[in-house]
Amino acid sequence: MVKITDVARRAGVSPSTVSYALSGKRPISDATRLRVQAAVRELGYRADGGGRGPAGRRSKVLALAVPMRSGVHVPVVTQFAVSVVTAARAHDHDVLLLTQGEGEDGLSRVADTGLADAVIVMDVQLQDPRLPLLRSRSLPSVLIGVPAEPDGLTCVDLDFRAAGELCVDHLARLGHRAVALVGSPPEVYVRRTAFARRLVEGFTGAADRHRLTSAVHPCGTGREAARAIAGRLVRELPSLTGVVVHNEPLVDPLIDAFEELGLSIPGDLSLTAVCPSPVAASARVPVTSVAVPSAELGTRAVHLLVRKLSGAPVPGATLLPPRLTERASTAPRGA
Repeated sequence: MVKITDVARRAGVSPSTVSYALSGKRPISDATRLRVQAAVRELGYRADGGGRGPAGRRSKVLALAVPMRSGVHVPVVTQFAVSVVTAARAHDHDVLLLTQGEGEDGLSRVADTGLADAVIVMDVQLQDPRLPLLRSRSLPSVLIGVPAEPDGLTCVDLDFRAAGELCVDHLARLGHRAVALVGSPPEVYVRRTAFARRLVEGFTGAADRHRLTSAVHPCGTGREAARAIAGRLVRELPSLTGVVVHNEPLVDPLIDAFEELGLSIPGDLSLTAVCPSPVAASARVPVTSVAVPSAELGTRAVHLLVRKLSGAPVPGATLLPPRLTERASTAPRGA
């Protein structure tokens, strides 16, 4: 059996440094940590303390990898995390939260040390750099999000492409002929985050199908960003009467910004959103919305992981169908 001293010898460090590098209990330089991780992989070392020991013991811990990158909306992430923790406790598991944007390194550390039995991965990109590691390791995983090539992976998510289509279909049925998508912050699209890109595809595809005039604009958060995008839309698309928002913090600020420009919701402008139901329902003008079912997605991800740990078969990709709830923010064009 490979010992920690063997890893230390291969990496050229002390056994205590190996322990700290693997546990994260003390700061270790990136160069040293990478040497230790390389030695762990080469030697096939598995830590016993709290992990899966030689007798097959399990840690009873699930890891939740949710890098807190720029453009991530923390309240929504918190909803996902709470649902994962609640579901995990129902299966007698604790949850290890991985929030650093370290990507492969963080997942590799979990896989190499046995800190967790399995991992749930969030903020999935279309070409996510973490996927080769997930495919090559024995650590069971579930993605909340669907990459461009999901073969060999277990994924669950809202069908964001269908959600974008559903919002446009609703506006088209009400007679709106010019629509705009106020999207996530620009960095979310730069990272090619899967859910944001797919919603854009659904929005533009439905707009083309209905032969609508359309525009897509990423947007930051805050009242100044809302005022800027509202002013730009009114200038560049004067026939605009329908807006889809995929940016939770902007819902109320956008309503205010359009009204400051003399446009009433829904008299002059119908507004829909893809966001958690409480955000839409509590807006100053309750907003017609497609709900992001964070609680259901987190719970399903845990159930899929538990099935994988038991050796039971699981589906490759599960897409939850979107459901639109009509509220006061939409009305027929010209009403």
